[in-house]
Amino acid sequence: MASESANSEGAELGRYLRARRTQTSPEHVGLTVGAGIRRTPGLRREELATLAGISIDYYVRLERGKETRPSPAVLDSLARALRMDDQEHQHLRELAARAARYAPEPPPVPSRTVRPHLKLLLESLRPNPAYVISRSMDMLACNPGGLALYTGLDDWPVKHRNLARYLFLHPAARDLFTDWDRQITACVARLRAIAGTAPDAPDLTNLVGELLLKSPDFAGLWERYEVTGRKPAYKTFQHPLVGKLTLTSQSLHVEGTPGQRIGVYTAEPGTPDHDALLLLDMTAPRSAQRPAPTPKVTGQQP
Repeated sequence: MASESANSEGAELGRYLRARRTQTSPEHVGLTVGAGIRRTPGLRREELATLAGISIDYYVRLERGKETRPSPAVLDSLARALRMDDQEHQHLRELAARAARYAPEPPPVPSRTVRPHLKLLLESLRPNPAYVISRSMDMLACNPGGLALYTGLDDWPVKHRNLARYLFLHPAARDLFTDWDRQITACVARLRAIAGTAPDAPDLTNLVGELLLKSPDFAGLWERYEVTGRKPAYKTFQHPLVGKLTLTSQSLHVEGTPGQRIGVYTAEPGTPDHDALLLLDMTAPRSAQRPAPTPKVTGQQP
């Protein structure tokens, strides 16, 4: 069982190397391509092995998941040869570290519980849209604007509300985001980075499996295996209720949680964008409004 698990981790490392190799052009790494048709997209295996200073046999074993213990020097050489940026290089190291050891038991599904004080924090951020999401992008809690900003998300049951699912499967998403193509690319890169180092996590595998089945756009981006793609500091929305608005986006990790993050959108007070947020907050769906606290009963009336 342990051997099978190790082979699985080695296969993930191999998939990542193959994806990066086939998407790296010879010209990008300084190779001169001769005349004739190249049947292989990107670099050939022997070209990458030569650039990295390793044998072709060893590289083939890496890509096929047969070799699971590459040295740090080999990883660094491959990263340099493929012109990886810092985030891609770190992802390569994490995959190799996982492949080098026997995987533990499959991880449990992370808790969806949001601490009460975080819900109070979301409320205090109004009218700025804010929410808490899980590592797999489930919306676990939100203030009124946080839900209303994503047009139509309130139509879905609470447990079905996921920002990745929304981007790819909700009919309103393409119209809401003026740069939808950029948004989905960054979304898949984030999920790829997480799933690469936690491939057996149920919350991730269930979501990815659903999107691979239902969205050709997701399937195409998933196959590329890109792990970079930070979301921009500003996002522009074409909202059907308040019109076009450009907001500053900020994401904060919540300490002591299984990957939960707080997402907040802000606009400068006094601007049309901020006025739009005020209107959005006031017209938010009732499902996003926080219920009034229940009065405490201190004793029975005579």
